[in-house]
Amino acid sequence: MLLYADHTQTSERFNGGSLTFGSGGAPDNFAGWMMTWNYTNIRSGGISSVQREAEQHLGRPWNRMAPPIEVFKNTFADKTLDSRYDGTFTTVYRGNWPKGYNPPESAPASLVNANGLSIVPGNAVLTFLDADNSAVSYPSGAGTSNVGAGTLPGRADYVISPAGISRIVYPGLWKLGPYRTDNGTGLGQPNAGSTRPYPIAKFSELYFVAAEAAVKGATPKAGKSARELINVVRARAGKWRWDNNGNVAKVADNSAAMIAATPATIDINYILAERSREYYAEGYRRFDLIRTQKWAELSTTFSICGTGYGDHTPVTVTRTITPNLYLRPIPQGQIDGMQMPDEAKKAYQNPGY
Repeated sequence: MLLYADHTQTSERFNGGSLTFGSGGAPDNFAGWMMTWNYTNIRSGGISSVQREAEQHLGRPWNRMAPPIEVFKNTFADKTLDSRYDGTFTTVYRGNWPKGYNPPESAPASLVNANGLSIVPGNAVLTFLDADNSAVSYPSGAGTSNVGAGTLPGRADYVISPAGISRIVYPGLWKLGPYRTDNGTGLGQPNAGSTRPYPIAKFSELYFVAAEAAVKGATPKAGKSARELINVVRARAGKWRWDNNGNVAKVADNSAAMIAATPATIDINYILAERSREYYAEGYRRFDLIRTQKWAELSTTFSICGTGYGDHTPVTVTRTITPNLYLRPIPQGQIDGMQMPDEAKKAYQNPGY
């Protein structure tokens, strides 16, 4: 990390915001809320089995943004060698209900979940699968998931395939999840802005900038071709130290396989895809697509299921991205305040607005 906006859990003054309740405005670090669905609606045996907690997998649900299906099937197609999928999303929601009881010992020791099977605290309650599975059943009625999740034979956790991801139930954003070490044995303060430092500039960006320059015609030094630069980042992404969603140690070095899987010829589309894997949900994508003039080509269509629990029918959305949208409008208040004739003010606005 080269530059970050720091936060702290030891002082509200130096954190810049409340440590108990965030307002959803600056300077709170609330980016992680935006893509957090309301997992607290999950019920197991009639009980809220996944409670809102100030823990990196969970945090405060805002349900503002949902990732399209292509993110899981295309952008993060490699979920085995590449550690960045596991390091980006929360795909397993585990039971933590005793933390919502006072005392925790008064909570039920186990709950009934999928297929009538029992789960205990720490077990998976709902899992977003890595790949589509034709055996997944999305039943309705009594004894089924209240958030419309499916089942697989013999599994106590509810499941959802990538093709079943909807605008209301989707993997959360692990990478920007809350950082607190003062929860004790309880749920902590999940409604506060995160005290995790917010990334602004990363060392890996220097490799991406140089690779993009090489693709656009710059003459690289020996050993610094676009492919060689990108492979520095990919080699690092192939190294695992922990499986976040499996909640187990995973020591693996897939660097050689990651490098071997890199195309022989790197183009701008591959760089953009790699940047998306590296910086997903960190605010780069729109700027990347506008800078490279690829917005309309790469983002005109996407697919996602609807807004209702149990809706697992993907719909393809098509939007018209016209050239004028590559520039944002100049605020009218700014134009009104300029000292120039009205006709000149009209001409000052960007085209199409």
